Amino acid sequence: MERLPADPTVLHPFPDQPRVVLLKPLVTSPLIEVGEYSYYDDPDDPTAFETRNVLYHHGPERLVIGKFCALGTGVRFIMNGANHRMDGPSTFPFPVMGGSWAEHFLLTDLPVKGDTVVGNDVWFGYDTMVMPGVRIGHGAIIASGAVVVDDVPDYGIVGGNPAKLIRTRYDDEDIARLLSIAWWDWPAEHLTEHVRTVMSGTVRQLEEAAPRA
Repeated sequence: MERLPADPTVLHPFPDQPRVVLLKPLVTSPLIEVGEYSYYDDPDDPTAFETRNVLYHHGPERLVIGKFCALGTGVRFIMNGANHRMDGPSTFPFPVMGGSWAEHFLLTDLPVKGDTVVGNDVWFGYDTMVMPGVRIGHGAIIASGAVVVDDVPDYGIVGGNPAKLIRTRYDDEDIARLLSIAWWDWPAEHLTEHVRTVMSGTVRQLEEAAPRA
């Protein structure tokens, strides 16, 4: 029997588990980019990810999520539209209430944090929150309940509110080797041949399994 890789275009990769969706075939917003095989798991309505989990996304900032990311239930990305002015006596957003107050709509004066970018192979635990403009490195782990307010290094493990670096999964030398290997960019057929090594092998074994130019 031919060993075919998993299909990255199906919405529900597990037909008997509708709570799991692949995000790339789901999202429609031009401001959201998701790599292949990244998934979201939610027992209520995972297909509402764009409206329930990406909040205050009024643009132009983008949310970019890499390949092979695992997003647990309740992961939320707070986008730049959630910011309020803080340079006056009140932080209340009067213009959004409408009427004549709308004449004072000064969105350009809001703090701008830039795009929110998530690397490849990132695992988000249950009920985590990512604040605007954060960059999360490849291979990172975000602990359940964490509120990520600062950038997360490659292969870093963070937790808490605000999230702090607990440790890195590998030392600096091995992290550099893993970034060079970039297994998430391997052709699907080659990855299929070496899934076991990607899941449980050593860095050296992963290097040996890498496709040759």
